Amino acid sequence: MATGSPSEVVALAESRPPTLGSGRLVAIDGPAGSGKTTLARAVAELTGAQVVHMDDLMDGWDGMAGTGPQLLTIVEPLAGGVAGSYRHYDWHAGRFDRTVEVPPAPWLVIEGVGAGNPLIADLVTVLVWVEADDDVRLRRGLERDGSAMEGRWRAWMRDEVGLFAAQRTAERADVRVRSQP
Repeated sequence: MATGSPSEVVALAESRPPTLGSGRLVAIDGPAGSGKTTLARAVAELTGAQVVHMDDLMDGWDGMAGTGPQLLTIVEPLAGGVAGSYRHYDWHAGRFDRTVEVPPAPWLVIEGVGAGNPLIADLVTVLVWVEADDDVRLRRGLERDGSAMEGRWRAWMRDEVGLFAAQRTAERADVRVRSQP
């Protein structure tokens, strides 16, 4: 297992055969507020990858565990060389609002809670686990979403524990990253 920078994640993926047709998939998973989006952005800058955010696939605050079918509609078609797609969730409207196409490309990054779902494990080129201390994650989340969301954030953090235990994401990761405060 490697522990590394964005360039090390890219180098590891490049050392492996493509898993999405002729493309590579980097799945960046870990608890909310740990730094997954920041890492995804850095990997995308190095590779030109499209980034899909798991938050866009979830059916709101209670949709964490139900994203597997959405992931399959992205990666299975791509593995066959055709565009995938997903239903995009609008958090402000509280509903899915459109379908987003994901075209075949040399690189795709999927980041967010549940990105390393075992349902797509055979199509992931590199699985990255990002973690940070709970107090750091909560602070980051409340800075982004506002203090009125603290109850939601604490419930989300409890729900993540069960999801990650069931999916064994950290154990299966090729790369582990510890985010700094």
